[in-house]
Amino acid sequence: MKKTIISLALATLASVSSIHAANADQLDTIIDSGKLRCAVTLDFPPMGMRDDKNNPEGFDVDYCKDLAKVLGVTPVIVETPFPDRIPALMSGRADVIVASTSDTLERAKTVSMTIPYFAFQMVVLTRDDKNINSFDDLKGRPVGDTSGTFEAIALAKSVKDWGTGSFRAYQSQNDTILAVAQGHIDAAVVTNTVASSAIKSGKYKGLKIAGNAPYTIDYVSLAVKRDQYGLTHFLNLFVNQQVRTGRYAELYKKWVGGTPVNLTVPGVYY
Repeated sequence: MKKTIISLALATLASVSSIHAANADQLDTIIDSGKLRCAVTLDFPPMGMRDDKNNPEGFDVDYCKDLAKVLGVTPVIVETPFPDRIPALMSGRADVIVASTSDTLERAKTVSMTIPYFAFQMVVLTRDDKNINSFDDLKGRPVGDTSGTFEAIALAKSVKDWGTGSFRAYQSQNDTILAVAQGHIDAAVVTNTVASSAIKSGKYKGLKIAGNAPYTIDYVSLAVKRDQYGLTHFLNLFVNQQVRTGRYAELYKKWVGGTPVNLTVPGVYY
């Protein structure tokens, strides 16, 4: 009888342990591991890039470091091109995506997305000699963008709707800017931050901003695996506190300049 009771107790304990393991959230795993692996795109200045010593820097890099600090762990930057952001997360190479990822419903079918932590205005990037002064001037022109980005999806759809011109996708943001600078395409639609950074860098001759693109403001989110509810809730609170403490404004001033973009959508409560 005693052996039976002990066996039942052990079985119950094993069952509880199994349930706990099955319900363990990635938040616990990150804290226990002592490190936070952030998927960050490093060819998207000023959000992610490398300094003159080849070290990662930028808004997203600092955001990852801030998150690691409050978790009490070490930040690890996992360099991730735009098309590889979700694969890096799903394959277990990263714990969280901190890479200016647009909060589309299509992506939300695969990953869990937080409230917005940043927002971009879309602009037309072109050359002085292309006679392009507005978005409407792109009709019938060869244009392109970085594969997998919000602006690439929107611009490709515009070209299809126009029924004229052509669209080319590029693997990285640098490739897209270089294609515009070298005349392989006449223009691209990029974020206001990328356009300003490219022009200020002095690396490209003749680039200019030809007004805004008529696309919605691009709200971007942090992302984790879809079933990680505890981690998602924690990240939502973290984004909220970054704004409330003034840290969001501090990072915006440091890497972008000017007044931070409001992260709320008019008429919608987050």
